[in-house]
Amino acid sequence: MSTAIKPKHIGRNISRIRELKDMKQEALAQAIGTNQQAISAIENSETVDEQKLIEIAKALGVSVEAIKNFSEEAVFNYFNTFNDTVSNSSFGQAANNNYECTFNPLDKVVELYERLVQAEKDKVEYLEKLLNGK
Repeated sequence: MSTAIKPKHIGRNISRIRELKDMKQEALAQAIGTNQQAISAIENSETVDEQKLIEIAKALGVSVEAIKNFSEEAVFNYFNTFNDTVSNSSFGQAANNNYECTFNPLDKVVELYERLVQAEKDKVEYLEKLLNGK
């Protein structure tokens, strides 16, 4: 009975990291200067050229080691640990997690409204000029 360890499928790791980053194949292709078909071929490959892997890692914003050592289980463990830590450390206080607004949202609404009103006034003034000019 053989217990040989199957090598990691680098292309599949690239695909999963890309998907987790909500990036399409076309966007990754554009970032590394190739086409979508080439990305599809890379994601179906068990091994990837080291230089191409460096370019892909840079485009994805991760290290080459992160691609090589990627595992679904590690991702789930990370997020579970992160959520557990946040829940346990905050004691129900949003302020500890920087969830407070650093600005008054109502001020922003008023500011936006004032800008919209001014834009409408400018538009009316422009249209009146056009009418008087004829």
